[in-house]
This record gives sequence, structure tokens and C-alpha cells, in this order.
Amino acid sequence: MGNLALQLPAFDSAPAGLLADELITDPGIDRILRAVRGHLGVDIAFVSRYVENEQRELTHVSSDLDLPMGPGFREDRENTYCWHILNGRLPELIQDPVDYPLTQTLEITDFLPVGCHVNTPLRLADGTVWGSFCALGRQPDRSMNLRDLEILKSFAGLVGERIEASLEEDVALRHARQRVEAMLDGHAVTMFQQPIHDLKSGKPVGVECLARFPDLNKRGPQAWFDDAERTGLGNELEMTAVRCALDTVGQVPDGIYAAINASPATILSGKLREVLEEAQAPDLVIEITEHQQVSDFNALAREIAALKPFAKIAIDDVGTGYAGLRHLIELQPDILKMDMLLTRNCNIDPARRAIAAAMVQFSHDIGAKLVAEGIENDLERDVMQDLGVDYGQGYLFARPLPVVAAQQHLLGVVME
Repeated sequence: MGNLALQLPAFDSAPAGLLADELITDPGIDRILRAVRGHLGVDIAFVSRYVENEQRELTHVSSDLDLPMGPGFREDRENTYCWHILNGRLPELIQDPVDYPLTQTLEITDFLPVGCHVNTPLRLADGTVWGSFCALGRQPDRSMNLRDLEILKSFAGLVGERIEASLEEDVALRHARQRVEAMLDGHAVTMFQQPIHDLKSGKPVGVECLARFPDLNKRGPQAWFDDAERTGLGNELEMTAVRCALDTVGQVPDGIYAAINASPATILSGKLREVLEEAQAPDLVIEITEHQQVSDFNALAREIAALKPFAKIAIDDVGTGYAGLRHLIELQPDILKMDMLLTRNCNIDPARRAIAAAMVQFSHDIGAKLVAEGIENDLERDVMQDLGVDYGQGYLFARPLPVVAAQQHLLGVVME
């Protein structure tokens, strides 16, 4: 059994972030430990893992007692029952430590004290020993039997599944972070531009700059930004896309605006303002994309006000996103973008037309242009035009295009 130690993972490279935060605070494991105590009638139940420097660390502890140790407590693994059980020196079920001379050499026996002890190793799917699952009482219990051990192992299996899922998620997060980090120099990011047209004249008035990443057919742009957000690189990837977009706006013909997307979090960071101040590019629009509630609206309003010398402000997903009336009034946007959910099938849905009509009136009242996104056919365009919507964007006019192709579209160049 001694060679089991060779199967232990390389703990000095174990990802601390997920294990320290999400796994160790997992309330599901705490509930399982309480259930074990109830079923076995013991004082203490805990989960531990083997870590670097030949130590054992407690990750979850359940007890009604005032214990001298809790989650995060570390000790040499050689001083633990768990380690000796793993290596076959002690049995998994101990009714009374006096039956086993080795227990009398371990400080923990008198420290707690340990009266009865039942334990099973926690193994990952590949057989690797991750740690141990343990329950113990302060008094000996000769009635404890193999059925109790089997109960403990059943609960340990549930904990093992949660640990395995957390570790798999951690691996996925590390891979996601590596993918995103490879994009941050901008060399692998390609910018496309989708034209925006005046619904009355049919002429192009703007473009929305859209970042595209490798493996587009497998992973869309939103998947990349989602990866960035969950790995703590959301602002960094957005700013990479902003810089790449700014590199392309010089190819947009005069008098046509270029819209660049930015989330409230990126705007609040102040980095966007610094980049725009340095770029001093004409006819810019910052399109505020909102997929999360804004935690500090006043701070966002101040930062947006500081952006206005360098760009006009558009608010995306109006009508379906988090952009409520307060946003629309206090941020004083120049452009409102109506979500495509309100555009699609508007020719056959009176509810969509009613909401769009109200937004037309509102946009005119505050002096903002209104863009209908997602126009795919002549009927949808005609309805939006009849309602008084100013601009349209969608596949009817053009799909997102490479920068040169977008430039030709905007100039009216017909490609063979």
C-alpha cells in the first residue's frame, strides 16, 4: 500500500483559486457532512485534502463542538489517522483507538480526543488520491460496524463527485484563460464591420465594429467574451477589441460613424477613456452593451460624461436589456438601439409594433436616433420605416463584413 503515495497529484501546482473559493465554500459538502453525523451519531465529520510539503489540509468541518481546528487547518500527514489508513497501517473502521497501538503515538488521539473513527480515501475518477472523508466521535463506540462504514463511503462518493466536478471546472477555466490570454495582443483578433442604413434614404450612415476570433465556426464571439469574463479578463479582452476596432476606423468613409462596443465594467475602469483621448478619432460612437446590472450607476454616468468629448453614446438592447428609463434619461444617449427581438416578425405582431412605436416617440422626445437591429427582410424594414425608426441594421442590408468589403459597401462599390 505504500506506493499509493506515488499516485498523489502534484499539489504544488494545484490550482488554489477554485479550491480555495468555490470548492471550500461549497454548501453541498457541508450538508453532506451534517447528514453523515446524523446517520452515524458522531461528533465530527470532515473532508481533507493532501497538499504540498507532505501535509493534510481540512477543507470542510462539521461539528457542534468548539473545535481547535477548522477549514484551512494544516498538519503533517504522517500525524493523521487518514494517512495511515490510506497506507494500510490502520483500518478504515476504528471502534476504539486503544485496539491499535499506532493510534497512541498520534497526538490527535488525545488532542481531540478520538474515541471512534471511520474514514475512507477520496479518489478521483483516474484513481488519484485527493484526500479523505472522515467521521469520528469523542467516545469509543463498539456498536459501530461495517454498515456504518458503507454509509460513510456512500456519502464520500457524493463528495467525490462534487470535487471531481470542481476540478474539471478548474481545468476548463485554466484552458479558457489560456485561450483568452493568447488574444490579448490583438494579433489573432479580426475586426468585421456591419453597415447601418438610413431607413428613408437607404444610404449607409454607420458601421458597428465587431471582433472575430479563431475557430469562428466552433465558438462565436460571445463565447470568447464569456470566457474572458469568467476568468477575470473581461476588461482586458474588451479593450483589445476596442484597440483593434480603432485601428480600422480610418477606413470608414468620412461622414459615416463607427460604433465600438463596451460594457459598463470596461467604461468604469477608465481605460476606454484613456484610449479614446489618445486616439482622437472622428465620428466615433461608443455602444454600451448591458448584460449585467450596473452596480454603481452614478459612477457610470460620470464616466460616460467624460467620454462624450471623444465619442457619441449609444445604448444597446433597448427594450429587452437592463437599460431602464433611468439609464435612458440620465445617460443622455445620442443613439438608441432597439433589440432585434422587437424587430423580428414585427410585420405580423402588433405587440412588437406597439413597443417600437413607443420607442420611436421616446427617442424623438430626447433627441436620439433610433436603430432597429436584426432587419432581415423588406417587410420588417417597411414596418420600421412607417413607424418612424431612423436607422436599420441587419442581414437585409449587409452581414458583418471584412473591413475592406465594408468600405466598398459604404462607398457603393458593387463587387462582381
